[in-house]
Amino acid sequence: MSEKFSVEIITPDKSILKSDAIEVTIPSFEGEMGILRDHIPLITFLRPGIISIRNQDEKKFFADEGTVEFSNNNLLILSSTVKDLKNFDKNSISGALKDAEKKLQETNLSDKEQYITSYKINSLKEISQ
Repeated sequence: MSEKFSVEIITPDKSILKSDAIEVTIPSFEGEMGILRDHIPLITFLRPGIISIRNQDEKKFFADEGTVEFSNNNLLILSSTVKDLKNFDKNSISGALKDAEKKLQETNLSDKEQYITSYKINSLKEISQ
């Protein structure tokens, strides 16, 4: 029996990825979550962070907020912004990091916005190293 399940990542503009995976790690509000074949059905929200998809090789993506649904060995990730880390250049990372740090300094942010922006900053710093 195969250990694989299907994964699809979609943004409003296009389908980013459609493939099989052995394991997917997502950044959810509950924390980092690993998903394997036959995981219990799941619907959760993404927080900014790195999605890691492992098959024979490993693919990594940076995602902003979004939703995740897993059912019948099909994982669907919907997000407004998903960037393949292979194609995420240093200038884009620096620009996004500066924008997020500037946003975090605003005084009228809600707790949720502060939480999300903090995770975005931490993830972008991790990527830039």
